[in-house]
Amino acid sequence: MGAMAENKTQPTDASVEDFLDAATPARRRDDGKALAEIFRDVTGTEPVMWGPSIVGYGSYRYVSPANPRNQGNWPKTGFSPRKAQLSIYGIKDLPEGAALLPSLGRYTEGAGCVYVKKLDDIDLDVLRRLIAIAWSRGDDPAR
Repeated sequence: MGAMAENKTQPTDASVEDFLDAATPARRRDDGKALAEIFRDVTGTEPVMWGPSIVGYGSYRYVSPANPRNQGNWPKTGFSPRKAQLSIYGIKDLPEGAALLPSLGRYTEGAGCVYVKKLDDIDLDVLRRLIAIAWSRGDDPAR
């Protein structure tokens, strides 16, 4: 049997603080730091950089239903303050999160993430609930 295709995005030893300090523009940097506080608050854990640009919290093992050879570890939840928008991961994956998502505010959906232009556009209490739902996930072979 061939080798499993492991996800290329892996946890690194890079400094989350340095990464957030380097985010541009300034508004994205401020929102990134605010998000880090919210995520730390809800998850009770310190973040780890996953690859060059994702600030991740916790991890779980996934197996792609479409291709069982595609499997690996991924943060339970996390975010990235990208130049064009904030990407928030893990908050729409579980049914409970998907059901709550419409009350978040102004966002668009990407594959596996939610894009938010600025934190002012969303309800931070709803975001906290979505993060808590994502954080509660175990390893999920059906993901």
